[in-house]
Amino acid sequence: MNPVWTEEDCGLHIWDLMRLQLGDLCDMASGKTPWPMRSCRRADRFQSRVVTSRNPKLAREAEESLTTKQRLASPWERRRPRTTQLRDMGGVSHQKFSAVDPDQRLFQPFPSEVVFENYVPRQFYIATLALRNRDKVPRLLNVILGNSPYFELISPSDEDYKVAVGMSSTYRILFRPDENKDYFDELIIITEREKFFVPIRAIGARAILDFPEQLNFTDCPVRFSTRKTLLVRNVGKREACYSITTLSPFSVDPSIGTLGVGEAMEVTVEFHPPKTGVYSSPMIVHYDTGEDVHKSLSGTAVDVNIRLDKSSLTVEKASITLSNQRSLVIHNQSAITAHFQWKRFVDQEEEERQKLRLQRQEEDKLHDVPKEHGVVPPLREHPSLPLCTFQNQGTEVQGDCMPFCNDIFTIVPMEGDILPNSSLEMNVIFKPKEARVYQETVYCDISGCETRLPLCLRGEGVGPHVELSCDQLSIGKVFVGSTHSYRVLLLNRGVVETHFSVVYPERAVGCCFTFTPREGMLLPFEHQVIGISFNATVLGQFTEEFQFSVKGSPEPLTLTVR
Repeated sequence: MNPVWTEEDCGLHIWDLMRLQLGDLCDMASGKTPWPMRSCRRADRFQSRVVTSRNPKLAREAEESLTTKQRLASPWERRRPRTTQLRDMGGVSHQKFSAVDPDQRLFQPFPSEVVFENYVPRQFYIATLALRNRDKVPRLLNVILGNSPYFELISPSDEDYKVAVGMSSTYRILFRPDENKDYFDELIIITEREKFFVPIRAIGARAILDFPEQLNFTDCPVRFSTRKTLLVRNVGKREACYSITTLSPFSVDPSIGTLGVGEAMEVTVEFHPPKTGVYSSPMIVHYDTGEDVHKSLSGTAVDVNIRLDKSSLTVEKASITLSNQRSLVIHNQSAITAHFQWKRFVDQEEEERQKLRLQRQEEDKLHDVPKEHGVVPPLREHPSLPLCTFQNQGTEVQGDCMPFCNDIFTIVPMEGDILPNSSLEMNVIFKPKEARVYQETVYCDISGCETRLPLCLRGEGVGPHVELSCDQLSIGKVFVGSTHSYRVLLLNRGVVETHFSVVYPERAVGCCFTFTPREGMLLPFEHQVIGISFNATVLGQFTEEFQFSVKGSPEPLTLTVR
């Protein structure tokens, strides 16, 4: 605590000050420790509160190392006396030159500011201010206090008087508070060369929330919220009106509020690191009385043991319009409940780039919308152009998340929670639309893992198994103008029904043939009789190819007629 100057301290007379100074000079000349630095009750009470200029960084670190009570006990800054006016020494003194540097004061105040603490309303308190002449000649001194109802100045003289070289003049400040609150005033010190101020502060009751000086989160899962709940009490003598600020990835709840004297509350500090590594942040408690108390938050984020049972999964072949599936397991061998969601992109940055690209595409579509009265309607007036859903891109944007969305591969469930030290089995469903090989990489975004877990999906779609009973038809010699009939069978040896149609060639001979039926549905393990009618209209030999297009089959069936 900072020393409070009481009436007992005022027993130090000006001769005591001179004796202390002369004794110090003798002790220093003989190599002894100066008298005020020895163990002495009176010397301990009479301590100078003048401080030299400090390194700002070291001063800040020293302040941040203070405890809550020490910080609140010293909420003000100690500075050199504030000078407001320089005077012409020639008008008041024959000694126009001084041995004291111009940036220093002729009189050094002890203390540099007068402070009253721990006072009771309607009681009297006395503090002492000593002003020492630092020059090599006697100097005039006058001290003035404003018309304050709470402070009164008791001077050794009612008029200006000279103070001898190296001597001090002692003043008393009488304080009588009406309430236990803050008071402030200033003493005006007038010398032959300058006018400066010495502040008078009365520090009233303070609220003190007993937060720990440091709170550490050790080995916390990355991308997961770790919370610590503190029981905080107001151990001060005033109701606490506070607000708390900190930096990401730390947060505090409640961050603002009030707490009565002696009352307690629960405060939750949350640590949600986005990446592995070491984090630190100040937690600053702001009081309505102007004090800012700095606490320290730190944390370490690590990956936990969560994994997929396989990084690549191949689903067995499936016929088009049908589906096949395989199982996949996520093992959570950690102590947290992990939340997962399947994503299309490798990380959040790629998601943001894709989202921006899609939004720009939607904005470009606005230019194609007909303009009415020369004004382009805003996007929200076009429900046909949603920003949050892009089915044509195979990607669904829902708010800020872009989950995996695919018509071929489906993962069930797409999102959920996995309890600590447990596993979750899910199914990968493969439903091909064409007879080809499909391959897709998806990513499991899960709590406790810094990077998304990749999973490569592979499957092959099988088309309809349709055959002709023969692929060549020999007609032989026929007469022009005569009509002949033939039959072929279209066989479906697969498990899915399919649609077929006959494709006629563009040459003239092709017009002489008629297929019945020309198209239709072919059920699984069934056959269709195709009737062929031929009416020759031209002379000569010919070879003609007719194709049967089967939906879902990459290659058509060919029937050659000679």
